[in-house]
Amino acid sequence: MVDLTRTVRFSITGGAPAGPDAPALNSFAAHPAMAGLGRHYELDIRCRGDVDPRTGYFINIKDIDRAARATAIPTIAAACAADEHASPAAVLRSALPALDRAIRDGGAVASVRWRLSPYYSVEMSPQSPTVALLRQQFEFAAAHRLHVQGLSDEENRRIFGKCNNPRGHGHNYRIEPCVEVRADATPTFSLEELERITAERIIARFDHMHLNEDTAEFDTSRGGLNPSVENIARVCFELLAPAVAAASPDARLRSVTVWETDKTSATYPA
Repeated sequence: MVDLTRTVRFSITGGAPAGPDAPALNSFAAHPAMAGLGRHYELDIRCRGDVDPRTGYFINIKDIDRAARATAIPTIAAACAADEHASPAAVLRSALPALDRAIRDGGAVASVRWRLSPYYSVEMSPQSPTVALLRQQFEFAAAHRLHVQGLSDEENRRIFGKCNNPRGHGHNYRIEPCVEVRADATPTFSLEELERITAERIIARFDHMHLNEDTAEFDTSRGGLNPSVENIARVCFELLAPAVAAASPDARLRSVTVWETDKTSATYPA
């Protein structure tokens, strides 16, 4: 069994969207292309199933494209035209059943992640149609030094290399909380609420700080943790989870991902 993910990019600029059989000149960027002022979205459609031993295919990706353009994209376009304040989770929930049925007669779609911007997304699964995953990315700049008090200087240099520089070094960290919310009722936890909580609990605490020296969470002389990206993800989760739960009985922090660089990230809990 495999997971196969296809990203479908499209623009909504007013009027009916391009149908499933309309020629696509540049589907890498978006089909249909942007015309004037519009919206650019992406759908990450993840399908799960067995590979055909003869062809090596599970699903032809063009069938996924065709299904999305015949079902989900018209639903999203209609919602954009009808109510610009509509809940993305509610719109995605309404699009899922037809999309699932259009791909191999149903049952193949494991999840659909709607990227409303490069940093904000909503994800749902046909198997759990009352639950949506809300994600938003944030950034903070901070310095740190990787050093363990119980190890010798030589051992610390061997393990952590340049990251053991006594004066520290800095990163522009990105953090992405993933919050589980209800999709079958009036939303009680919003993107605005997630931004407020993250700004108060994470950004205000860590932005433009030396983590080892300015924060209790990572000052090892006060019992703090070594500020590895793994530990930063864990600390951010533990700071955010109670605040998310307090904000709404229908919201639960599922995980936090922290990027130290574009190439290195950690998610807690896994």
